[in-house]
Amino acid sequence: MRKSHYHLGFNLYYGGLKGTANKWLDLDALFRTLLPTHEIKRIRYFTARISARPDNPDSPTRQDTYLRALGTLPNVSIHLGKFLQSIVRMPLAQPKHGGPKTIEVIKTEEKGSDVNLATYLLIDAFRRDSDLAVVVSNDSDLCEPIRIVKDEFGLPVALFIPHKRTSQALSKLKPVFTKQIRQGPLSASQFAPQLIDSHGRKIIKPAAW
Repeated sequence: MRKSHYHLGFNLYYGGLKGTANKWLDLDALFRTLLPTHEIKRIRYFTARISARPDNPDSPTRQDTYLRALGTLPNVSIHLGKFLQSIVRMPLAQPKHGGPKTIEVIKTEEKGSDVNLATYLLIDAFRRDSDLAVVVSNDSDLCEPIRIVKDEFGLPVALFIPHKRTSQALSKLKPVFTKQIRQGPLSASQFAPQLIDSHGRKIIKPAAW
């Protein structure tokens, strides 16, 4: 069975990779581990280029290195949304008597990735591009495009969940199957510490990872 994967980068990062040693993830190896009897046609990776923060100034460089690593996989395409960062004033949950009631915080937002995923999911289903679509996300905002793909186009959809619990809204869609992405397969699906891109340039795993 040919299958295409639709992967929200931030959803997997915060659901299964943050705080672990598994960030140098080879997506092709991961999906071959999780579904060894299936043929992988393509993997679409949806993310946004992040901005540096005072407490993490090197994060954009690490992300760029990882995107270059993904670029060595011939069946992976990267689709970029936008990453917005701003300083906003927000109310304190428990302000002290006589003290300030608000505080300035750094607000970050990812824009466009879920819309991009939904768009390509629908286009590929319309074209009968594969026999099975696998969505890697726990985002209930994707319920309607997944429902349309299943009910209107008749294409089976499976879910890979990077979080400990599956969204109830997604569960109600009755995917053909649901799998939780655990740390074992993530750990077993890492890139080599050093890669070579199509131009012969080295890609070295970030030291912090």
